[in-house]
Amino acid sequence: MAKHEHGSMDTSVQEQAYAGFITASTRVAIASIVVLIILAVFNS
Repeated sequence: MAKHEHGSMDTSVQEQAYAGFITASTRVAIASIVVLIILAVFNS
C-alpha cells in the first residue's frame, strides 16, 4: 500500500465545485426571495 502524506492531496477541483455550489445556492435563494416579494406585492 502506498504511503499517504497528510496534506498532499490536490483539492482544487473540489474547491471549484464547492464554490460553484455556493454560487448556485445563493442565486436560487435570491431568486426565491424576489419571487416571494413580487407575489406579495401584486397579489394583495
